[in-house]
Amino acid sequence: MALDRIHLHKLLKFMMLPERRRLSEIRKEIRQDMRRERYVESSGGGDFYVAFWADARAHVFGTSDLTDSVRNRIALSAQRRNLYPRLRDGFLQWWNERRRWTNEPFQPGHRLQGRMELADLGATVKVDAVLSVRDAQGVEHFVYPYFYPEPIVDEETARIGLWVLRRVLTAAPAEEIRILDIIRGQTFSIDRYPLQGNEEALFLSRYAALLVDRDIIQSEIDNE
Repeated sequence: MALDRIHLHKLLKFMMLPERRRLSEIRKEIRQDMRRERYVESSGGGDFYVAFWADARAHVFGTSDLTDSVRNRIALSAQRRNLYPRLRDGFLQWWNERRRWTNEPFQPGHRLQGRMELADLGATVKVDAVLSVRDAQGVEHFVYPYFYPEPIVDEETARIGLWVLRRVLTAAPAEEIRILDIIRGQTFSIDRYPLQGNEEALFLSRYAALLVDRDIIQSEIDNE
């Protein structure tokens, strides 16, 4: 059912949406799930961001150029022509700023992923697509993507996301975990946005509220 098995970046997006837009997006998510159950592909698809993130990884490790890759992706699908250039520009803004500090090549780090099982909510939060980068000193950095043009990541939601990532990515040093708001080229880390101790309560209450909204809208759709 919609929202009870969800990627962290998508959950953070739902948590930040204003009420009217949130309810509209939940309704859209439910209908897409219903179409998928009937083996009808939904427009956009779950893989819309996957291709971009694969190209961004390749750019980091020097196996392709992101500008060329985005141009090729848009040529293959016009659906990408509005958002992919914004993702490209934001990512390159962040990455080029990072590259200013060293000319040494970066290497892939350990591939980390995991899930947070929430038995009380009957829900699972998935964490994958983590960009793991090892620098010339052998230090590994772990970057989790937030793809969406709206809403912009706020500090409280960033802290919630960092708390989840710490819980799931237990092999990663907490100080090396980042959330990257790609379009803005902005990162969030624990050293700049220290956890305040209320992140678990905020996370559970906000997620539970989303699931209540989901159940109400699902009932409305079932009775149409």
